[in-house]
Amino acid sequence: MTKTRSIIRGVGGYLPEKIVTNAELAKTVDTSDEWIQERVGIKERHIAAEGEFTSDLAVAAAKKALEASGLTPDDIDLIIVATTTPDYTFPSVATLVQMKLGMHHGMAFDIQAVCSGFVYAVATADSYLKNGLGTRALVIGAETFSRLLDWTDRTTCVLFGDGAGAVIMERVELADDAPEQGVLATALRSDGHHWDKLYVDGGPSTTGTTGHVHMRGPEVFRHAVGKITDVVYATLEKTGYTVEDLDWFVPHQANKRIIEGAGAKLGLPPEKVVMTVALHANTSAASVPLALSAAVADGRIKQGDLVMLEAMGGGFTWGASLIRW
Repeated sequence: MTKTRSIIRGVGGYLPEKIVTNAELAKTVDTSDEWIQERVGIKERHIAAEGEFTSDLAVAAAKKALEASGLTPDDIDLIIVATTTPDYTFPSVATLVQMKLGMHHGMAFDIQAVCSGFVYAVATADSYLKNGLGTRALVIGAETFSRLLDWTDRTTCVLFGDGAGAVIMERVELADDAPEQGVLATALRSDGHHWDKLYVDGGPSTTGTTGHVHMRGPEVFRHAVGKITDVVYATLEKTGYTVEDLDWFVPHQANKRIIEGAGAKLGLPPEKVVMTVALHANTSAASVPLALSAAVADGRIKQGDLVMLEAMGGGFTWGASLIRW
């Protein structure tokens, strides 16, 4: 007997060249490097260049993931891009990535779950692969979130940045007695009653404009830690593992205090928590794969490690995925 699993073949991340530091922001809005670092743990953020679009960031991350996996675009059957900032209302960023990679085969589509988008995309790719709708998936979180910001609003403009991260997922058949590998369990949640706590005040069918991000920060913070821990426990319960079994916790990189609060509530030692928010700020759907890419690149995450991904975003949406590396 065998069991079907979606394993991670490779990861990659990309950050635009332009860096905006806290000190630079302090010249245009009433804030300071000390205040930003103390409250949210961010030192700098990357901003996409003029003419550099979400699909460009996605392709750059995708190429690194393909290189890491030893695969080419010809080996990919499915592309899923998690993004809140598409190049166009349509076509999807995923189809643009498909074109820019020179692919004429397979299927491609976007997922919009804001900061939870990458976790939702991993779950979707896992389901597609396990149900025989492809052998390998390119799953990307990519954002040019800077283009949703009001740069005069100090409550939001200091928090976000641009970037992309990608993974290659592959369907494999493992013998029942073979070592565990791949996506083991996922839990996804949403509650639209909280939509006005974190939202963009524009859209095609409302204002006909892109709009800007608005956030009721204290309320988001109040919900975040509880929802994060709830979905982590729900995912673990599906597998029989406990928090103590985790080698790494890779959370959404939104706010240092939220990450630390969730880690403390879960009883995780800080050395098991991957935190990269200081170097790229909140990159929405790109933040989890960027953190994952960094931890794989520097050797922290190794084959056989038990890794928990987690994210929460506007909607509210939230979710977690447990992966045996």
